[in-house]
Amino acid sequence: MTITKKQNGTALEIALEGRLDTVTAPQLEAELKTLAGVETLTLDFSKLEYISSAGLRVLLSAHKTMAGKGGMKVVHVNEIVQEVFEVTGFSDILDIE
Repeated sequence: MTITKKQNGTALEIALEGRLDTVTAPQLEAELKTLAGVETLTLDFSKLEYISSAGLRVLLSAHKTMAGKGGMKVVHVNEIVQEVFEVTGFSDILDIE
């Protein structure tokens, strides 16, 4: 999985490419632990092919962290990942655009 970060002041955008699964979730989790000074987080999933339960756990943790700040949104979600969000109820929890 490739992680690309773009920060503009207190806004951070993280784009993911590939698969967010048991092997790669710790990589994203490590990136998200460095959210000091970040008020809004945008996750760009335009090139994310797959997400597993390990990836969902990382998203939930980030959502909880950002809820006390400016918030978190997920953008450009493909049909496969969107279906996972709907089946697991994450579509009701996350701000998906």
